[in-house]
Amino acid sequence: MNRKGSSITRVLDIIEAISTAKHPPTPLDLSVELDIPKPSIHRLLQTLEQEKFIKVDTYGGYIVGERTYDLLMSAWQQEPLKIERLAILQKLSEQINETCGIAILHNNQMLYTDRVQTNWPLQVYLPIGSTVPLWCTSSGKLLLSFQSDQRRKKILEHLSIEQMTKNTITNPILLEENLSQIYSNQIGTDNEEFISGMVACSVPIFRKEEIVACLYVHAPTIRKSLDDLLAFEPLLRQAANDLSHLIDTT
Repeated sequence: MNRKGSSITRVLDIIEAISTAKHPPTPLDLSVELDIPKPSIHRLLQTLEQEKFIKVDTYGGYIVGERTYDLLMSAWQQEPLKIERLAILQKLSEQINETCGIAILHNNQMLYTDRVQTNWPLQVYLPIGSTVPLWCTSSGKLLLSFQSDQRRKKILEHLSIEQMTKNTITNPILLEENLSQIYSNQIGTDNEEFISGMVACSVPIFRKEEIVACLYVHAPTIRKSLDDLLAFEPLLRQAANDLSHLIDTT
């Protein structure tokens, strides 16, 4: 990319590059990619950081800040795309007869952004806006499994992994084995690891071959087992594919 435009153009290019990067870029990465001189890139990054459009992650690279994230979430929630997402989730929920939703990564947690609830009297209530841990939820583990070995190791080192239930995997070796299996199958699982009496599974939602969100379904064990949910994998993948196409058109 070679754009030698105004400062406004450069600022927008920087935010776009950080928002779409596979891994948090360094100032040098951005300087090279955007063809912006080092003194200028440092000055612009400093301003963007002060204004909370970007921030430095725990590993020294840049990620989107609160203001950029709020803008992205506002765009995500705008009509008519929200209506189309919910229509896909509604159809899936009716096919599986359980609650389905979408989760994204936010501040080292998974954030529920969309949800269609089943009509059963017995519910596992995790409403839109809920945040859940990475290490013991189907969506969190799925997203972790897509990280590079080095980055995943650093993330896990900084997480305060707690024993949420008797099934929570807290042993680093066993957790890594579980994440490797999840990545191989590209389907996340939660076998009563987050909440006792609840099982869940998740599949990735891609944008340009990069995972951007997870499509999940969860159910109380009194109604369905994990194997019962996994039997709906083809439906989950079709819905995730529809959601990926929807995102690609934005």
